Amino acid sequence: MRWSFLLLFCTAGPVMAEDVTYRFQWQGAGGYSLRGVMSFDESLAGADVVYEGDLTCFAIEGYEGKKPIGRWALGMLTEETSWTVTFLPEPSQFVVYSDAAQMPQAWNMNGLGEDCGTPGFGFNIGNQAQDLCLNGEWVWESQVEPSRPFPAVRDDNVEFPPDACRETMMLSGLR
Repeated sequence: MRWSFLLLFCTAGPVMAEDVTYRFQWQGAGGYSLRGVMSFDESLAGADVVYEGDLTCFAIEGYEGKKPIGRWALGMLTEETSWTVTFLPEPSQFVVYSDAAQMPQAWNMNGLGEDCGTPGFGFNIGNQAQDLCLNGEWVWESQVEPSRPFPAVRDDNVEFPPDACRETMMLSGLR
């Protein structure tokens, strides 16, 4: 009995979960904007909240007017990266500042706006504003009200840049 279970387990194909994908656009002040994409396992689509550790892919690109000014992707994540995502699948929006959520978004940008790298790009929502970081400096001109809604749109046809997704986890190095 034990061997037949093992044989069945070993011959079954891998169970591959599907991801749900979203695109989003943020309009800041001073002509600054951000476009982004993200994905997470479809089993979380009914969850109350999705966090940064739940994401399988994520990328953002910043603009001043129509001119690209920077980008950041999940493949660029390091132990030093400011990285917080708080997303509500229903009603399909990012959590914004409130007394209960003091800094719900930190996408390669801390609350001081000085850790996005040089060159570098980041975004955050904190108690002062929703704003950008560019080349290690806060972009004050991009600031908008911290409690302004930030919706996302589900779009399962999103294509991700190569560095937007987490590496596939190696399960064994045995030969």
